[in-house]
Amino acid sequence: MQMRRGGARPPGALLPPTKFWPEQPPRSKRARRSRSTLVGLGALVATALARAALLATALGAAALAAAQELKPAVIYDFGGKFDRSFNESAAAGAERFKKETGIAYREFEISNQAQREQIMAQLARHGTTIIAAIGFNQASAVEKVAKEFPSVKFVIVDGTVDLPNVESVNFREQESSYLCGMAAALVSKTGKVGFVGGMDIPLIRKFGLGFKAGAQAANPKIEVFENMTGTTPAAWKDPTRGAELAKGQFGRGADVIFAAAGATGEGVIQAAKDAGLLAIGCDSNQDYLQPGTVLTSAVKHVDVAVYRAFMDAKAGRWKPGQQSLGLSEDGVGYTQDEYNRNVLPPAVIAQLEQAKAAIVAGQVKVPEYQEK
Repeated sequence: MQMRRGGARPPGALLPPTKFWPEQPPRSKRARRSRSTLVGLGALVATALARAALLATALGAAALAAAQELKPAVIYDFGGKFDRSFNESAAAGAERFKKETGIAYREFEISNQAQREQIMAQLARHGTTIIAAIGFNQASAVEKVAKEFPSVKFVIVDGTVDLPNVESVNFREQESSYLCGMAAALVSKTGKVGFVGGMDIPLIRKFGLGFKAGAQAANPKIEVFENMTGTTPAAWKDPTRGAELAKGQFGRGADVIFAAAGATGEGVIQAAKDAGLLAIGCDSNQDYLQPGTVLTSAVKHVDVAVYRAFMDAKAGRWKPGQQSLGLSEDGVGYTQDEYNRNVLPPAVIAQLEQAKAAIVAGQVKVPEYQEK
């Protein structure tokens, strides 16, 4: 029965079959198996791609969430953020982290002992996820607050706290000081050099011991004068006293003085400039403070310690425990740049590099200060 255009189909009539493609001859069994295999492989590939996309999305979301949740902070030691030494190096590390990640950090400069614990607890209480405490003086505060807030990560620089949420970063300062002692002895014309420390603590004694050992290695007959600025934290920020001590050593014949004294060291460098003699900077590169006066600087890469701790926390690979950074880890060193090019001769640099290689190889053992 034919259907008419626009006409109704009589009851019981069947529509002719609709042909969507031409009739094909029957396929062989091999062809049917091949097509089935291809379909199966396609499904597997599609599933794998879908899973990979989901995993990538999940990982990306997790990384983004971690970055968004990370709230770092830095608490500087006495001397302040802009001491052009230890604290300022820590600030540089935090700034580098901020520049590379876009994640802001909080920072505090303390003015008295009680503030350490108060500020740490306040930061932890208000969502800070990792706190970098700069300086050994903060050890007791870190220990107490870290116990109260076990989910918060803490990093102490130049101190040791043995807790499951604390990373302790220390440096082998005696190694860089050894090289600076060699440099001082090699350029000295009087055979007399000096050391001015900040607060009289084992850490600063490490600097002094390394400096003396290096000077004596270069010149066994060298005479080394030593003075400490004081026994309280105020010794880190007294450039006037630093200048007085330096003038005293210059008056006794020293012509190069190493200052490991925080902001107090600026007074030593200025006194060297005024006397037309040489000084050695400490912790950060201080060559630029008085170009042609600063022989070199014993650098301690506090910036790297802070930067790595924050980046590790961001990436989810932060671990507690102890780290000791020296010449072999590029944690300490000495400087050579455009500011000291005219006072640090290539022949001296060559000898320093030989000594550095020997220390890294274990052929030279730099003495380490031992508390009595």
